[in-house]
Amino acid sequence: MCSAIDGLLSLRQGRRSTPPGEIPIMKLVIAETGIPPMDLPATHNHYPDMMVAMLSKAGLDVDASVARVFSGDQAPAPDEGDALLITGSPAGVYEDLPWIAPLADAVRDWASSGKPVIGICFGHQLMAHAMGGRVEKSAFGWGVGVHTYELTDAARAPGDPARIACVVSHQDQVVSLPEEAERIGGSAFCPNGVIRYRQGRMLSFQMHPEFDHEFAEALLAIRENIIPAERVALARAGFSHHTDRALMGKWIAAFLKGEVE
Repeated sequence: MCSAIDGLLSLRQGRRSTPPGEIPIMKLVIAETGIPPMDLPATHNHYPDMMVAMLSKAGLDVDASVARVFSGDQAPAPDEGDALLITGSPAGVYEDLPWIAPLADAVRDWASSGKPVIGICFGHQLMAHAMGGRVEKSAFGWGVGVHTYELTDAARAPGDPARIACVVSHQDQVVSLPEEAERIGGSAFCPNGVIRYRQGRMLSFQMHPEFDHEFAEALLAIRENIIPAERVALARAGFSHHTDRALMGKWIAAFLKGEVE
């Protein structure tokens, strides 16, 4: 499995090695774009905490600051940290909300800065939207449960896994890529599931590697009345299957550290 992880992380774009002990604590700015539904038990963490825990398990300790842009905080500028991570949200990037346009402007500023940017779910969609792509509510409806994305040759080396499996929870999708972006993973349900952007050091995922199955099941339970019953049943069955969330966490951590480009 180690060689598979190494190959997946390489992205066929080259690798920089840093001697052990010489990487300072990364100052990570998290743009919080929403909170878990209020109906969820209070024992579940908010999205920034999940992101920090995911990175810590992947071997990257961060000094995280959170900008709650959805509730009025200013969109973070590149001089505020070493990297930017944009969380999931119940909002749609096409909605007329006062914080979405400033956050899209900030994404373009971070792209120009050359500092790494990661987007998850809504963050994935917001990054594509900011760089000239199009996001819509999908005709396929809700994506829930554990989905599998096929990886393109650009995302893996010979002999590495051809696919990754992880929890998803979304209605919106990136339906048109930005001009200088590249699709490196997806499925028939969600073709543009993983995107790399040539406009900057940016990588985004429609999947939720920060969600454990307990949280994903609780989220599904409060939404099951608005999702077709057969899709809910398939999603629940999928939670018993293995996922690659730990591998994705390592991929994201390596990207943020500059070990992959």
